[in-house]
Amino acid sequence: MTPEDRFPGPEQPHSGPRHQPDLDVLPYGSYYEPAEPPAGYGYDETHSGFGGAHYLEQHWPGATHQPVAAHPGDGHDEPASAVPAAAHEDPPTIELGPPLAEQQVHFPYPQPEPGEAPGPLYVIGDVHGYLDELRTALQQHGLIDAEGHWSAGRSRVWFLGDFTDRGPDGIGVIDLVMQLAAEAAAAGGYCRALMGNHELLFLGASRYGDEPVQSTAGTASFLAAWRLNGGQQHDLDRLEPHHVSWLSRLPAMALEDGHLLLHSDTTAYLEYGESIAAVNDAVHDLLADEGADEWWDCFRRFTKRFAFRGDSGPAAVHELLSAYGGYRVVHGHSPIPYLTGAVHNDDGAPPHVPGPYIYAEELAIAMDGGVTMEGRLLVARLPLN
Repeated sequence: MTPEDRFPGPEQPHSGPRHQPDLDVLPYGSYYEPAEPPAGYGYDETHSGFGGAHYLEQHWPGATHQPVAAHPGDGHDEPASAVPAAAHEDPPTIELGPPLAEQQVHFPYPQPEPGEAPGPLYVIGDVHGYLDELRTALQQHGLIDAEGHWSAGRSRVWFLGDFTDRGPDGIGVIDLVMQLAAEAAAAGGYCRALMGNHELLFLGASRYGDEPVQSTAGTASFLAAWRLNGGQQHDLDRLEPHHVSWLSRLPAMALEDGHLLLHSDTTAYLEYGESIAAVNDAVHDLLADEGADEWWDCFRRFTKRFAFRGDSGPAAVHELLSAYGGYRVVHGHSPIPYLTGAVHNDDGAPPHVPGPYIYAEELAIAMDGGVTMEGRLLVARLPLN
């Protein structure tokens, strides 16, 4: 079975120009997880050099795995990958301040009746403002109808974060996800979302603007960083209090059917708590009560990437799974073409992304199909068998 058979068309719409660069940018370069690459490891290697990575259409173990334990005594701290030494620098962003005091809206999430299995589980990669592409992908998978309303019954849907920036209609994406959350709940399913680093960036640009924050790369601001990373002024102009309230309360991580759902492929989550609840509470408390520098630091940590790539990648995944449970990590954040080293084709054609990317000894699934770089906006049903 080819990738195209598993993830058939239609051809996704092209709703606007792609904004470069496609990785988050620091004052002086891109922000990666590791500091130095291991010997003999780099983009010039084949996919077999990326921890046994492969695309979805290849073999994937069934959902009978048990949660894994960390490898004792491996001395793992932060994995290495092929990056420039300048990657130590912090990204140029400003801290997100406390959310506006809005009454929290709670949607009911009905539980299955006795003996009734929960609905199918779907995950959706980074959208980055590409609303037309999102609608097309959701309709293709039967999650919405032709009018854009929930049509998936008791299905469970998780967005992995990064709704805004680079694309033409980030607020439109947020409005659609909020709408689907209400409609899914009424149908007995649910539609939920994680907080990505661009949610932190967008909220910070709104709250703190050009207020300076201190980083290891020097003075920066959320507004400058947001603009540098594809922020769209029309999104900021349309941001309303109910958007801020909803975005500020998104969880940082979740566990569904043994899948540990994260936005960023980083181990930085471990710095915020030893359980999923503790991490989510810590991030929410920080956004509600802490100042700009603390918020900046949170953005800096969740902008790290590539922790699961390379020889030490599986150990990083094991560390997260040991702390938070599950047997696989599913993440967005790092576009698949960057993970595979297939960013630029010799003929100048857009990168080919046949589907989700399985790597780190089949412990990690990457879901950012690189829609901002002419790739794909990925939707996948879990587990991937």
